[in-house]
Amino acid sequence: TRIGTLTLKDGVPDRETAQKAYDNLDFQRAVQAYLNSIQLASMHAMRKGILDLGPANTTVVQFATLMDSKALFLTPNTTSVYMMAWLDLKAGPMVIETPPNVLGFIDDYTFRYVTDFGNAGPDRGKGGKFLILPPGYKGKVPQGYHMARSPTYENWVVWRGFQVKGDPAPAVAATKKLFRIYPLANKDNPPKMTFVNVSGKNFNTIHAMNFKIFEEINDVVQAVPANSIDPEMAGLLASIGIKKGQPFKPDARMKKILAEAADVGAVTVRTLASRPRENAFYYYPGESIWATAFVGGSHEFLGAGVRLLDARSFFHFYATGITPAMAKVMVGKGSQYAVAYLDVNGNPLDGGKTYKVHLPSNVPAKDFWSFVVYDNQTRSMLQTDQRFPSVSSARGSVVQNADGSYDIYFGPKAPPGKEGNWIQTIPGRGWNMLFRLYGPLEPWF
Repeated sequence: TRIGTLTLKDGVPDRETAQKAYDNLDFQRAVQAYLNSIQLASMHAMRKGILDLGPANTTVVQFATLMDSKALFLTPNTTSVYMMAWLDLKAGPMVIETPPNVLGFIDDYTFRYVTDFGNAGPDRGKGGKFLILPPGYKGKVPQGYHMARSPTYENWVVWRGFQVKGDPAPAVAATKKLFRIYPLANKDNPPKMTFVNVSGKNFNTIHAMNFKIFEEINDVVQAVPANSIDPEMAGLLASIGIKKGQPFKPDARMKKILAEAADVGAVTVRTLASRPRENAFYYYPGESIWATAFVGGSHEFLGAGVRLLDARSFFHFYATGITPAMAKVMVGKGSQYAVAYLDVNGNPLDGGKTYKVHLPSNVPAKDFWSFVVYDNQTRSMLQTDQRFPSVSSARGSVVQNADGSYDIYFGPKAPPGKEGNWIQTIPGRGWNMLFRLYGPLEPWF
């Protein structure tokens, strides 16, 4: 077999075979734990990035002049005004007051959807007061709030504001004026909020890819209620030594297995993202390399009654943020995405070469479209001489062809006269890109 010769006597394995079987079992479970709980590590990294800047509940992280390539953050855009906070419910129900005209949501510590707020939320983009209840809360729930329950005590709160005529300042100001988090018990005397601008600064929210990822996953398991993780997943993690209420201390044998499993898991999830094998990932199977990270149209990664495991692993490796609004087909609203890691011949995109993407006329976007380039290693914006490694139709610098089409260039140097239609890449550095449509129109679907 692939793990060597296996010897049994009348159905009972000998000692050497039994050891091989257990080594293989532990390795298999560790790889599957890596692939199926990568979202826990991702949220762990998000938590650390935010709390490094200030305490939960009173600190708001703002990209006041937009997110740029200084930030290590999974596949963000360069046009929205990103803002976020870390919500801790250990002291009881918390009130969140939100500004109008944002796209916001809350995900729990295991990366499950809790609620939307803003344009896709129950406040219908007007802003409002949300009451978030902790696990197991049985007290009275007052009227006058949009209420949601979280399965975990700790949660990620994130929202995107919109530029006004190319200026992010109004969205930033609205959040500073209106956004608040405070205990329901302190509603008459809410604490002061601190707003931290991280545009142009180092901000790391990327999880580990080696053995340390299991330590990050363990930290989440220890922090969340025991019943907040599916028993099947909890059993898988327990089988490799990650158990609620117990220290994670693998012995030398198990640590070696986990380190190898992390390497295999990392390569596997990178394969899922860059070379998906199922047609469902591709917009034009067999004809084009453009893929989607939102297979199945479900924020829970469900399709035809089954969990789409590869789609879930791909998404949480490559992107961040779970909300039904990101998976819905909404003509003229929201956004749609297409991922490319490879060229037309199926070769990885090379930072030392020049590529062209041709967009035909009448791009089906009511608002605008954009390309953003990302580093293959971090899945964050590629760090080059360009602060914003992107091209967008919302910018006046993009040149349109005479027939209404566009040619967008990617390479170390801009073709002469094409600087406004060019994104810089770095020789020796692999990269991938996302094409986004804002307000996608019917032809896209």
